[in-house]
Amino acid sequence: MGQFKTIPITKVSSITREEFIEHYYKPQRPVLIENLTKNWQAYQKWSLDYIQERAGNQEVPLYNNNPAKGKESVYAPVKKMKLSEYIEILKTKPTDLRIFFYNILDSMPELLKDFEYPTIGLKFFKRLPALFFGGGNSKVFMHYDIDLPDSMHFHFHGNKDILLFAPDQTRHLYRVPFSIHNLESIDMDNPDFEKYPALKNAQGIKVEMKHGDALYMPSGYWHYIKYLNGGFSMTLRALPRKPSRILNMLYNVFIMRNFDNLMRRFLGQKWLVFKDKKAIKRTHKRENN
Repeated sequence: MGQFKTIPITKVSSITREEFIEHYYKPQRPVLIENLTKNWQAYQKWSLDYIQERAGNQEVPLYNNNPAKGKESVYAPVKKMKLSEYIEILKTKPTDLRIFFYNILDSMPELLKDFEYPTIGLKFFKRLPALFFGGGNSKVFMHYDIDLPDSMHFHFHGNKDILLFAPDQTRHLYRVPFSIHNLESIDMDNPDFEKYPALKNAQGIKVEMKHGDALYMPSGYWHYIKYLNGGFSMTLRALPRKPSRILNMLYNVFIMRNFDNLMRRFLGQKWLVFKDKKAIKRTHKRENN
């Protein structure tokens, strides 16, 4: 057992559009911007209490830390609950239950008045501002986003840790074929370097987020997220601009995902075992070349 080699995220208190494009967007480097939300109403207002007051009786799907097995869909929630009741859990005790992709525009549009789309050079897709909630035991498995966006990730209420890996680190991470994640048997908090030796060569970026922080995650970056206590985040996404990235995104969304779902329905756990073995074989072959 061991710990990943990491460096701390670059932090800036503020940034201009020109600085962001030149130093982070063009070279595709992540950065944590501490004061980007300071002038938003959300910076003062957004808390679990604030969301709970507006939740009403909305029923939301909840997920936990357990990976889907066999023919189970990765998109199937483990349970449903009223949002106000779920937030009460977040406020009172640790839980691994989390909300994935709560669409603000569809579910709570009044929140739109509380924030602004940053004018830092990203062309945000304004149809999909989304919230993500988690408790003190919540973990989001290691993955990259299937649509390969450039993302701004804003955290509110509480703290969370994020471990990032650049796309060029994929060769060390045991990426599972036809998927956007690595082996789910890997403990990202305490990796087993004897069982998965390639992980020793991976170089990550450690991020600690608090209320109001904004994290720029470039297209294709791997991220593993761990909530330290109850809180929530908002993600704004910008579609990839490079033609190669757009083609990869279309392949991921319309071909790879559908093929994987089809094979999972037909073969169930056998398909998952096959992919895991393939991931290990491919990774070790690359490391030895």
